Amino acid sequence: MKIIDPKSLGKAIRERRKELHYTQAYLSEFTGLSISFISDLERGKATAEIGKALQIINLLGMDLLVEKRG
Repeated sequence: MKIIDPKSLGKAIRERRKELHYTQAYLSEFTGLSISFISDLERGKATAEIGKALQIINLLGMDLLVEKRG
């Protein structure tokens, strides 16, 4: 999935979480991050902290790859 904005990143994270049958509450307990942060991240809140987002991405077994266009 091509990530073009916070909403598409949130959608990818939500889809992967659901694939793994994890609840937001489970992720919250496991990471120590609040359910409201996880919810905001999945809804594409533009001000979500990148470090915390990367923590969730890694926990879900995902990679975030940045490539030069062209």
